[in-house]
Amino acid sequence: MRSILSRGVLALAILLPGAAHAQAGGQKVAYVNSQLILQGAPGATEAQATFQKEMEGLQAKLKTMQDSLTKLEQAFSRDADTLSSASREARVKSFTEKRQTFEEEAAKLNQQAEQRQFELMQPIMDQVRTALDDIRLEGGYSFIFDVSNSQFIVAADKNLDLTERVIAKLRTMPKAAAKPPTTGPAARPSGVQARPTRPPTR
Repeated sequence: MRSILSRGVLALAILLPGAAHAQAGGQKVAYVNSQLILQGAPGATEAQATFQKEMEGLQAKLKTMQDSLTKLEQAFSRDADTLSSASREARVKSFTEKRQTFEEEAAKLNQQAEQRQFELMQPIMDQVRTALDDIRLEGGYSFIFDVSNSQFIVAADKNLDLTERVIAKLRTMPKAAAKPPTTGPAARPSGVQARPTRPPTR
């Protein structure tokens, strides 16, 4: 699930220089590590396992298509010297068409993978947002910063870290229900990747 987590789906603020001044000025601030929260959130492990299992079929389909292209390329290399010019042209054309079909199908499968990953994680993300907002209100915090991907943090007061508190609150909430799979379009993911195959040279 790293592809979703690393893009900052929590939409938390990044801790920038000046936050300490806000604390001194009367605004109460704290921070969390969203990656640790998502790792410890109830249901996250199950969602990850479900995603991996469902992706096995897509990965197998891509591998079968990739292997077919590889065999065609190997056969062309083996027979190239014995082919007539017309046969060579036909083989190259056939390979190019099949490679294009493979790339189009791989893109569709990638979209399905991204959509399914989002469906599985969205209920958990919603609960994390709810827990964060509840804790912010309960504690009277003006800001809760996410330091998981911040390059500006070199040191921080651990007393301001609410990560474990958020995880504990999540464990008291009803278990998030995963959404059923859909076939709607989504952005290209990084979960399932197609390995490009070069066409045979004439």
